[in-house]
Amino acid sequence: MVDASKHDAERFLPLSVPQFQILLSLVDGDRHGYGIILDIAERTDGRLRLGTGTLYTAIAGLAEGGLVARAAPRRADEDERRRYYRLTPLGRGVLEAEVARLGAQLRQARRKGLRPAAESDRTK
Repeated sequence: MVDASKHDAERFLPLSVPQFQILLSLVDGDRHGYGIILDIAERTDGRLRLGTGTLYTAIAGLAEGGLVARAAPRRADEDERRRYYRLTPLGRGVLEAEVARLGAQLRQARRKGLRPAAESDRTK
């Protein structure tokens, strides 16, 4: 018997880099768009900087698929234009499935003797 939730999650794979990073940003809690942009830039040491067009296009697709949803503002006095997003249970399942998929790819590469350049330099 196939696990329906696993099957539901796997139909969204593979995630694009922006989709993956947006979902990962929401693991810690609700965030507004600019907060997502800042979190991604910080976690990637500035290697990935999403523009607002890329961000909101990706969020729209994630919301349409049920992976993220709008969340209530954190404070009543918050600017009503600031929209918060939250990770849904399906979104978490998809993110976990993507992490498993990427982990399997990494294990395959390591079995072939490939290592990240920084890791290879340390072993010399």
